[in-house]
Amino acid sequence: MNILSNWLREYLPALEVNDRQLAEDLTLRGIAVEGVHELADGGHLFEMDITTNRVDAMNHYGIAREAATIYGVPLLTLEDRRVVHTEMGDAVGAKLPSLACDIPAPAGDFAGGYPVRIEAEDLCGRFTAQVIRGVTVKASEGILATRFEQLGQKTISNAVDITNYTWLAMGQPTHVFDLDKLEGSIVVRRAHAGERIKLLDGSEKTLTKDDLVVADEQKALGLAGVMGGWDSRVTEETKNILVEAAWFDPAAIRASSRRHGLHTDASHRYERGADLGACALANRLVTRGVIAACGGEAVGTMTEVVVEAQELRTTRRPHVLLSVDEVQRLLGTTLEAGPSGHLVPPEVIEQYLQALGCHLRPAEDAGSFEVTLPSWRLDLEREIDLIEEIARVYGYNRFADTLPSFSGGVAALPHAAKEDRVREILRALGWTEAISSTFCSDADAVTFAAPGTSGVPMGNPLNAEAGMLRPSLLPGTVGMLQLNGTRDVRSGRIFEYGTVFTGTIAQVVEHPSLALGAFGDAIATRTIDAADALFFEVKGAVEELLSRFVMPSPVFSSEGVPAWIEAGRGASLAVGGVTVGWLGELSTAECERRKLKEAAVVAELNIPALFEYVLRQPSAQEPSRYQAVERDFSFLFADSVQWKDVETAISTLGIAEMISLAPIEIFRDPKGKAVARGEYSLLLRTVFQSPERTLREEEITAWQDAIVASLLKLGGKHRAA
Repeated sequence: MNILSNWLREYLPALEVNDRQLAEDLTLRGIAVEGVHELADGGHLFEMDITTNRVDAMNHYGIAREAATIYGVPLLTLEDRRVVHTEMGDAVGAKLPSLACDIPAPAGDFAGGYPVRIEAEDLCGRFTAQVIRGVTVKASEGILATRFEQLGQKTISNAVDITNYTWLAMGQPTHVFDLDKLEGSIVVRRAHAGERIKLLDGSEKTLTKDDLVVADEQKALGLAGVMGGWDSRVTEETKNILVEAAWFDPAAIRASSRRHGLHTDASHRYERGADLGACALANRLVTRGVIAACGGEAVGTMTEVVVEAQELRTTRRPHVLLSVDEVQRLLGTTLEAGPSGHLVPPEVIEQYLQALGCHLRPAEDAGSFEVTLPSWRLDLEREIDLIEEIARVYGYNRFADTLPSFSGGVAALPHAAKEDRVREILRALGWTEAISSTFCSDADAVTFAAPGTSGVPMGNPLNAEAGMLRPSLLPGTVGMLQLNGTRDVRSGRIFEYGTVFTGTIAQVVEHPSLALGAFGDAIATRTIDAADALFFEVKGAVEELLSRFVMPSPVFSSEGVPAWIEAGRGASLAVGGVTVGWLGELSTAECERRKLKEAAVVAELNIPALFEYVLRQPSAQEPSRYQAVERDFSFLFADSVQWKDVETAISTLGIAEMISLAPIEIFRDPKGKAVARGEYSLLLRTVFQSPERTLREEEITAWQDAIVASLLKLGGKHRAA
């Protein structure tokens, strides 16, 4: 937003620093001035970047308050500031009359104020209304038009421009209605489903029951907090005006603004939390400005309807207990010596908070204050927020560059070692770690959620493609594979270790997960094509990872494979009878939906189930001085017998001297000549060695016989040499 330095100085008559120094000091306090441009009148235009939590500083008076706090100079109130609006009929330098009292008005219609009724009390906390009769609406002139031109603000008419001038001055949005187009009382209510309204920009909107509107007894007059209506707008034919200043719930305004694709100066402020206590003052400022610029007179008193429940959470929040010792302990030493040594003095703490609008009174505990928070600073809630404000205003650059003392020790999280090992293994295998978004679309949440779980919907999603907390890492992993593929990357091997979310909004369950994704070049062989090679590469990475944990042998099965895996091209993974993950080729439907040009293989592991097992600790053994003995065994097995069955049958024999067991050759004959169909030939090799003695032939023969017997029992046919 843009700010005029000359306008700021109207509130700070004692400010002596030049504009560039002012810009630098504001920036150091978090009120960033990104550009300073000299103007013809001798002042400067500040290009500001105000963070979303500081809606109180999105106006001239709010920034003037910051400057007054930094320099310790007096800040004129909005009621007492000098005005220079000659086009409003005030002499240059004349003081604006006090706005703390009611506006003098003759008795007559609306003597008790214009009737207002708030029906949606949970969405509207305050509404003020003032009638003005006998106005003349025309184009704005003089300094108001000049300032709007300097700020890049469009002028509309003198009556409407006064409302815009007010939010530029103090941050509170207001609105003016053509009084003669109103039918009965003002009603603040939820819209009727399907109700239509034409807005000031000429667009027509169909409203929902979740929208908040300002209406009369017959029709909606405007989308509350966003934009006024076309039919009740002020034009050059307008003779009588109703001034509105209100407070609306930020969440409701944000939802309506995004629902209808509208972002206005009003919604920008309302959805970040306007000041409920500023409505009456803003209404008076607009009323006086309209009378000065347009003529006419105020009729009756100003109507003000307040919802107590909204006051309790804004202007009447509970006080915060602030300890001076805690402030000094957390902020530490400064670079400047003072009455309190090298700590922020108590009197400076009190000075800063009072200048920011807080009210302080001594608490029962010595050295503490009960701090009443200002209504315009809804971002202040706790003691630490106040301490941060003190540090910010004092200047972070004025504190000593030291770390706070610490007497404890650093304790690693329970699974830190296992997490580090997982990352080390995958990096060593040539995989690259990646990080994707925590959010995903509804469709991805349904597709990739584990059986029996679901994603968690967001209450206020950024967009339709990020409306769910991810129940799986795979939406992000597949998205990254797609992104790399569209940029002509030939191959990729990525993994992500992150948190997934299941359950409901009321009860979110979080747990870590691991996803792998691969596409592109893979090493094919005479018997394995590239697509299969990619699958076995991912499977090998998973097996290598599991081998680093002390656990039962992992079991890969074609049962329980999720739908996002191509039929017959994937497997579920179980350890100790518990499913811990899946891997496989991404289904054709998913590849087409994501426009993937080639096959991709992905996997996901349930980390809590994996981390139930301890890490395998590496150990070194002294090489045996005694000769090793190799023995080969050739068997025929039915295709239903898997390697894990063979390995288990031999391992259960408990031969301590068998230091190696591995398949050397597996052969199938498609023609069924050398090996019958439905069978395969297995050549396996065992290695026996003792670290203490030379093995005897009779021992080796006994072990051979035991191995042959166990494999025969498994259904194998021994093919003796």
